Amino acid sequence: MRLRLFQKDISTTGILQNANPSAWQEHRFGLPQARWERLTGRDFWITGAGTGYGRCIALALAAAGARVFISGRRIEKLHETVAEGAALGIDVRQCIAVPVDIRSEEDLVRALQSIQLVTPSLYGLVNSAALPQSGGAAFPLTGQSAIDWMNLLATNVTGQWLTCKAAMPLLSRGDGFRILFLSSFAGWASTPGFGPYNISKSAVNTLGASLAAECGVRYPGKDVQINVLVPGEAHTEMNEGSTESPYAVVSMVLVLLSHPPGGPNGYFFNRDGQHLAFSYTPPYSQPLLSVH
Repeated sequence: MRLRLFQKDISTTGILQNANPSAWQEHRFGLPQARWERLTGRDFWITGAGTGYGRCIALALAAAGARVFISGRRIEKLHETVAEGAALGIDVRQCIAVPVDIRSEEDLVRALQSIQLVTPSLYGLVNSAALPQSGGAAFPLTGQSAIDWMNLLATNVTGQWLTCKAAMPLLSRGDGFRILFLSSFAGWASTPGFGPYNISKSAVNTLGASLAAECGVRYPGKDVQINVLVPGEAHTEMNEGSTESPYAVVSMVLVLLSHPPGGPNGYFFNRDGQHLAFSYTPPYSQPLLSVH
């Protein structure tokens, strides 16, 4: 089997990676008006929404008029997300803080109960919560502690699975739903010194594709679109040395979440619009903005 990471001739153009978030009313992060309006009035749940990519995605959805349940372990960070949205001129009254530790099934049950008090269904879920690899071992696959290994996989893989499982009753109540996993090119890599993180992101890739296939069979006739996105590097808590804005991921995220029925399910994408291959899955064959 030959793995092709990039397919240069299959990509989506019009993705804005450097859009100024304060000018969102002008550029709508690259979305045509009709696609922007597809997000209005929808209910989304964003994990890891207290910082980084999750914060930016949540605020962009709120800007489009969606109701957004923002989750993270630290309530103070969720408050900072709301404050940033207000500073950008976004109506943050539809941003509802739902603190949760995605590693805990009990916590997730409580979170879903809180969400159900507001809405009977969800249109979308973005799994943005993740941990970096512990820096305690130069050769972690042979030197890292079992505790560090389990902590990493508990958040980056198991927690995302538990979140999807908990949210599925609300996601499946409508005519269709969207789930997006944020992965990394580490999921395609075997870089020495980063083995546990590579493995966690490779597992996320497989989780996304496998869940897409399962839900496609379990919910026939529903518009199911579950995909995996590589957000690239940006200035986040996990990568404070980067100068890239985490808003760089927003355009591609919104393109995927706003796609009309019949869009991709079980595919892989890069934030710049490239369509990726993973294992047996070839790149998605159609531009994502070809249907407005």
